[in-house]
Amino acid sequence: MKVVNTKINGFDNPIGFELKEVSCSWVVEGTSSSKQEHAKIKVSLDESFSEIIYIKEGKDLSSIGELLEVELKPRTRYYYRVEVVGDEGDSALSETAFFETGKMDEAWQAEWIGCKEEDDFHPVFTYNFSSKGKVKKARIYICGLGVYEAYLNGEKVGDEYLAPFLSDYKAELQYQTYPITDQLKHENNIKIYVGKGWFIGKFGLNSAKNIFGSRMGVIAEIHLEYEDGSTELITTDENWSYCGSDIEDSNIYDGEIYNRCLWDDRDNSLKPVEIIRPDREDSNTYNMVKEHLVERFSLPVIVKDEISVKEVITTPKGETVLDMGQNFAGFIEFKSELPKGSKVVLDFGEVLQEGNFYNENYRDAKSQFVYISNGEEEVVRPHFTYFGFRYVRVTGWVGELDPSDFTGKVVYSDLNRTGFIETSDEKINQLYSNCLWGQKSNFIDMPTDCPQRSERLGWTGDAQVFAPTASYNMDTRAFYRKFLRDLRHEQKRMDGGVPNYIPNTGDLGGTSSAWGDAATFIPNTLFNYYGNIEEMKTYYPMMKDWVDYVTEEAEKSGNKYLYSTGSHFGDWLALDGVTSQSFKGGTEDYYIASVYYYRSAEILSEMAARLGKSEEAEEYMVLSEHIKEAILAEYFTPTGRLAIDTQTAYIIALKFGVYKDKARVIEQFRNRLQKDCYRIKCGFVGAPLLCTVLSENGMEDLAYDFLFQEEFPSWLYCVNLGATTIWERWNSILEDGTISGTGMNSLNHYAYGSVMEFIYAHVAGIRAAEPGFRKAVIEPKPNMKFKYVKCQYDSVSGTYVSNWEIKEDGKVHVHVEVPFNAEATLILPRCEDPAKHLGSGSYDFEYMPTSDYRLIYHKETRLEQLKEDEEAMEILAEKLPAAVGLIKSGNPEMGSKKLEDLYQMGYMGFKPEDIKATIDELCKLKRW
Repeated sequence: MKVVNTKINGFDNPIGFELKEVSCSWVVEGTSSSKQEHAKIKVSLDESFSEIIYIKEGKDLSSIGELLEVELKPRTRYYYRVEVVGDEGDSALSETAFFETGKMDEAWQAEWIGCKEEDDFHPVFTYNFSSKGKVKKARIYICGLGVYEAYLNGEKVGDEYLAPFLSDYKAELQYQTYPITDQLKHENNIKIYVGKGWFIGKFGLNSAKNIFGSRMGVIAEIHLEYEDGSTELITTDENWSYCGSDIEDSNIYDGEIYNRCLWDDRDNSLKPVEIIRPDREDSNTYNMVKEHLVERFSLPVIVKDEISVKEVITTPKGETVLDMGQNFAGFIEFKSELPKGSKVVLDFGEVLQEGNFYNENYRDAKSQFVYISNGEEEVVRPHFTYFGFRYVRVTGWVGELDPSDFTGKVVYSDLNRTGFIETSDEKINQLYSNCLWGQKSNFIDMPTDCPQRSERLGWTGDAQVFAPTASYNMDTRAFYRKFLRDLRHEQKRMDGGVPNYIPNTGDLGGTSSAWGDAATFIPNTLFNYYGNIEEMKTYYPMMKDWVDYVTEEAEKSGNKYLYSTGSHFGDWLALDGVTSQSFKGGTEDYYIASVYYYRSAEILSEMAARLGKSEEAEEYMVLSEHIKEAILAEYFTPTGRLAIDTQTAYIIALKFGVYKDKARVIEQFRNRLQKDCYRIKCGFVGAPLLCTVLSENGMEDLAYDFLFQEEFPSWLYCVNLGATTIWERWNSILEDGTISGTGMNSLNHYAYGSVMEFIYAHVAGIRAAEPGFRKAVIEPKPNMKFKYVKCQYDSVSGTYVSNWEIKEDGKVHVHVEVPFNAEATLILPRCEDPAKHLGSGSYDFEYMPTSDYRLIYHKETRLEQLKEDEEAMEILAEKLPAAVGLIKSGNPEMGSKKLEDLYQMGYMGFKPEDIKATIDELCKLKRW
């Protein structure tokens, strides 16, 4: 037995994080025991546990989150460990972990320091100090605006980048806490470099500057504890100095100029700092008031991976371009032995055009790193920006370029990966990889829409649709907690409304359904995946205020229970709009808005009940019922037919249970898909749910068909064109390799990667039966499009595994693993005795299915699905030659005809007896 993955509030060994509540979680593995017999958590002030201050124990301690009622003190490290005893008598003790408080409510003794206002360069603030004796413990508590990096005795403090990150600066500024004990000497020098970041630099849809303030500054406290028990406090104050750094300019969108010769012929002597006195009436400093300083709540943003250059390309234009082989977010680091004065320019792009470098789809983001050498050998990187890219154009390199001197640094928030999928199909594996890289690239402190162009905003709709897939892929607890915290600040300013993106820079006002519903959907997702009811208490006011806001808007419009007012994005970028280039699809905005209003009210009612708010649970349950009745009255006929005939209309009706007659809606949906020639027409609202909804309603074969489609529009279209991330549009790049437009065309947009939820939850079949996956349903749905699928999900309750294989002899092998102290209901596919109740353990089942998966053809097989099967085409040529003509015509409408549809096409010479004989023969063909 081992006790692993101990975390506090979803963090590994957090230092200086806000800890208003302390929730401890852990996972048990490597045991033959099935259930937890006893658990004990000890908290101590020392690592040897001789100063234990808290013990909590019992049989029912929850490994997914147990509150520790510890009275915390500022700037204190607490050690903890978890001991678990299994029902077979074995036990284990976790490795010692810790959590450390920040300043908490301590007043700041330090002052904000800055440059004189006439000095508009990028400063470096510096101070020398001596240690008075042997230091037992040293910490720096620091915030710098816009972004900062600190160096103590020439060594970088911490391993983070772009601190203090992107948060709601109007409400709070995160400060970071770093241990510096091991970096201290007797004589010490600290330097703090500052860049513009999001706070000062260009940002937002209009690329405005100085949105949150215009002064660069730093506030820091260094607390020293000596072995003799004495302490010392060093603060930023008037005794610090500053000068210009070698960073000539920096900007999140445009990049950075790192000029090592910047001060060669200019005076750059140290100057005394200016104390910044933040004033709430001063737009330059009003967000820097000390009251805004709070302990950090963002995950560290660090280098999570490194990528080597795949190829050095000389383009038709003669450019030197590095192909990293992968689209990602981060920066390039390189070794320089360049002569003094050499100017190297790195430009970043996602795709080549006609073999040449290209990045016009970045809008007005220059996305460039300029380095000017001073002749010294060094390792070079940007400090205060990041790029989204695959290709790097290198200009100005002196001598032969050695690709091994260049390394791609992949930067994103420090999330642990929890989901793992491998299939027998390499294209689907690439699609899965693309989904993961889309998440990595857009999870830099905030779930952004894209990492490259002049946008990179926390769009709420993107976050909402992708949250379930994201939470399979990675442990998102802490990441989304931060996002929802920022969202709540913005919501308060909008009297309950939820902005379309955050930070809400004012470029695009108002709110939209599906986007604003992130306020209810994301907390609900977090509860389902992680089961932390205590955290829901924090989110509940946001959820309630959103539903109340929509209710008030609905009442103003005169339709009390329909959200039929305001401007909405609707089914954004759907393909069934007025034209193929329309931003919106054909599904009525107010129908979408009202269905999401219903689901949000229902979620709120359910959450109120869980939190013991029985009156509010009843109130919002009644509200949801009224909304549903209003939708049924407005958008459904008396006989139960949905009056809006679009893919997305049916998808959200089935997903959220809004219908009079479910079977009727499913029939309509099937008919709509056939009319659409089984091509994706739905957009931002419908497409992420398409395959999941099909599978949930007994149409998994159709879900597989959509997943495996390769022509535009489809998930594999981009894979076939070499994509390594998910695109914003189905056809961001056309079949000839040219980009389809520059105005809104990101090649690294995670939203459509939401299809991976279908593979986790339905193809592999791992779904939560109880919040936090203490109980699960494992219901794999094989299909001969895969010979095998392997899926592992490291849930907060432990690791679930669902692997299946269709063997050459037709037998199905299913391997399942259920974690300690959990249980699962296994539904074996096409099995005479399908339901199995499983406790913790590893299980294997092999059997001949009740119907052979290798028999892939049936009466609902579409003609286009026979095109690549020579034997099937020979059967058609012999018995139904006209059908071969239909297939070869390439007409999508004819290709979407099912074999059984041929009975209705006697006008083409098809005879019923020939059709039946053909279907019977095709149904005997086995494929493996």
